[in-house]
Amino acid sequence: MCAIRTPHSLRNRTNMVVEARKDATEIALLTAMFLTMMVLPLLHLATGIFAFADYALPDWATGIGALAQVPFAWLFWRSHADLGRNWSPGLEVREDHALITSGVYGRVRNPMYAAIWISALAQPLLVHNWIAGFLIIPAFAAMWFIRVPNEKALMRARFGDAWDAFCARAGQLFPRRAP
Repeated sequence: MCAIRTPHSLRNRTNMVVEARKDATEIALLTAMFLTMMVLPLLHLATGIFAFADYALPDWATGIGALAQVPFAWLFWRSHADLGRNWSPGLEVREDHALITSGVYGRVRNPMYAAIWISALAQPLLVHNWIAGFLIIPAFAAMWFIRVPNEKALMRARFGDAWDAFCARAGQLFPRRAP
């Protein structure tokens, strides 16, 4: 994730932000995601500090978790690449912000969230620990159910009818079936 996001963060930091919705809830959600997806697993794997919460899974389950990282990495990379200068880690609208409806966004409104769901659901298969492996699922569920409606409202306010048309033709996490 860091390898994919860092170049975009560096390139986009000079973009002029015209609207940002960065309240305590947004900060708490981003912090919970960072802790449960990055810090806790690395801390556990490096130190074994949460060993009391370990569980055992068969090797095939770990293999499925590892294989799931392939579509996660591709979709995460592709969604950042397709957004280009329109991507930001927070709920922001930037100067000259465009509604991206091509690439993976041609069929799915939230491919980056879809990618993170894949990784979040795979993490307990890779890190066999209730704290370092499993806590990402409720943390990301909170992100999904709290942040995504705020993001939708921000996009609707910015793009109006174009946003509504996009929502009508592109699925939220999965491509819509052709009519």
